[in-house]
Amino acid sequence: MACCVLQITGLIFGGVGMVGTLAATVMPQWRVSAYIDGNIVVFETIWEGLWMDCISQLGIRLQCKFYDSVLALPPPLEVFRALMCIAVVLSIISFLMAIVGVKYTHRTKEDAQGISIFILAAGVAFLLTGILVLIPVSWTGGSIIHDFYDPKVPVPLKRELGAALYVGWVSTALLITAGAMYCSFWCWADTSSKSRYPVPAYIFHHTHKSQALMLFCFVFTRFI
Repeated sequence: MACCVLQITGLIFGGVGMVGTLAATVMPQWRVSAYIDGNIVVFETIWEGLWMDCISQLGIRLQCKFYDSVLALPPPLEVFRALMCIAVVLSIISFLMAIVGVKYTHRTKEDAQGISIFILAAGVAFLLTGILVLIPVSWTGGSIIHDFYDPKVPVPLKRELGAALYVGWVSTALLITAGAMYCSFWCWADTSSKSRYPVPAYIFHHTHKSQALMLFCFVFTRFI
């Protein structure tokens, strides 16, 4: 029962993280214009994203424009685009593998090795997706904070953290948590299968893969 709850919770976290990753990728609110020097009445708000920039006038009229040339973009922005697109695709694959793993776990009890493969693949993919999202989001946030407190940067060019960055950070936390849950379940399932179907001692001592697997499970479960 506890394992079922762990899998379902990880699936929910992974699904929400997948949706958040897609939302953070398409949202234009990565960089938002900063209000400095006591500007109370502001008629325009500037949003800068990975694919477009937008101008909101008094919250009523919104004008967005895609970037004209891909080659004219700064190299970091091109890298961030690539990382987020890879993260979106990988998050979808991770979620599908998690669904297969959960269904396979409940329908098939005999083949523990097959269960472990699906669960392990989903867990590792979720962890990798979280890292891919964390890199561009944190890098962008760090550069915004650095430029904000840099006196050499003109005031009109200073920006604040946009909503897309917070969505990205939350998605990263959910994806990493889901990956940790599935990796924990994989360690438990593999250990349980070994206790049900013990391996002869002479095979175990001559199999380096089994020794490394048990060591990984022991270390992972200690720190999760």
